[in-house]
Amino acid sequence: MRNSRLAILAASGLLIAAIAVPAQEKKAGAEKKTAAPEKKMEAPKPGPEVKRLAYFVGTWKMDGDIKQNPMMPAGKMTSTDKCEWFPGGFQVVIHSTGKSPMGASHGLGIMAYNAEDKAYSYYGIDNMGFAEGSKGSVDGKNWVFTSDSKMGGKTYHGRYSMTEDSPTSYSFKYEMSEDGKTWAVVMEGKSSKAAAAPAKM
Repeated sequence: MRNSRLAILAASGLLIAAIAVPAQEKKAGAEKKTAAPEKKMEAPKPGPEVKRLAYFVGTWKMDGDIKQNPMMPAGKMTSTDKCEWFPGGFQVVIHSTGKSPMGASHGLGIMAYNAEDKAYSYYGIDNMGFAEGSKGSVDGKNWVFTSDSKMGGKTYHGRYSMTEDSPTSYSFKYEMSEDGKTWAVVMEGKSSKAAAAPAKM
């Protein structure tokens, strides 16, 4: 008799549980429907400082005059610089090909804006072993990038200044200094943006 009572109690418990589970699931389902939807994370968007780099996008023809300096002999330098947005629209990638007093030149550069430092940056490499980074700022139409590099055990300070003469041309000069006070012009010149190719019909 005791065993039969236990069996009845167990069966009753199973029955109550079987009825309660769907009711709880139904209630949980209703709560899920009324819960506020989760916000979807959006990809970051370029700010106005990044968009300022749009000035450089395009193909530029550069003509420069190199003065005697520790890096290379004096002479003329020319290059074609193809500048385009990197996917995402945060950096401008520059592919350069040209000629210098030391022969053919090939370079790769990246321009960007660092919101944490509130500064522009440029990092470039070339086929002659050059690899250097610099920080920059812009004031109106005037850009200035500064860097430090070592050659022959000495530290040299570099300063690249550029002025937007028009939407399709800019003039520039590159200076070097050993003490950061007295500067010597190493190169100066002008770049002009090539006209965009006509759309194919």
